[in-house]
Amino acid sequence: MTILTSLVGTKAFGSIMLLLQEANAAPVDAGGQFSLTEMVKHMGPVAIGVVIVLLIMSIYSIAIMVERYLTYSAAKKQSREFAPRVAQALKNDRIGEAITISDKHKKSHLAMVVNAGLQEFQAHEQSSEISGDEIDASRRALQRAIAIKTAEFRRGLSGLATIGSTAPFVGLFGTVFGIINAFQGMKNAETAGIAAVAGGISEALFTTALGLLVAVPAVWLFNYFTGKVDGFIVEMDNSASELIDYFLKNKTRQLKP
Repeated sequence: MTILTSLVGTKAFGSIMLLLQEANAAPVDAGGQFSLTEMVKHMGPVAIGVVIVLLIMSIYSIAIMVERYLTYSAAKKQSREFAPRVAQALKNDRIGEAITISDKHKKSHLAMVVNAGLQEFQAHEQSSEISGDEIDASRRALQRAIAIKTAEFRRGLSGLATIGSTAPFVGLFGTVFGIINAFQGMKNAETAGIAAVAGGISEALFTTALGLLVAVPAVWLFNYFTGKVDGFIVEMDNSASELIDYFLKNKTRQLKP
């Protein structure tokens, strides 16, 4: 048994050594075609077009990612500064000061919503009594501000979703033509060797990998940014509800003798 095992091991070792010798004897240029640079050089016009389209999609998605990240970060930072200051002003019934504070935080989503409600409320504050219709007008102003800010927050996210869903198919388009080129190379060379199909196969795999590389970050960040926007919407709704409660309490104080 030990002798048989030794013979099998010796035969396997000899086969491996033979393969290594054949690989070393192979031309350097044939092996060089599998490097990234050589693959790009040997690509057909269709594959080059696919790569260019995917690179444009990648650049566009990166631009959206950076711009949205900066926008959301600025909104979060300014809202943290705005919330306690405006709460203190409203606690002391200084609506004019609250509006001034809101004007100084242009990038804050909370400031935009609160400012819209306070502006509408202040327009009717001079009257002797604040009616229910005026409260409803303030509520509608808050809803309009939330809708506008939500649309601003969602700007560009549809582009990320489109890139994330279409980039793999663009890469697949290049893959199909790469496989076609591989079979054409096999037909022209009248052989089924790896050298006849290596160029087409490498072209196909490269476009597939590039399509996935573009799509995966776009999908991941689309979901991440969508979660951030949903959180901002909740914050704006809560702020609007608290402001309406403030208006109702102010109305109740005016109705007391």
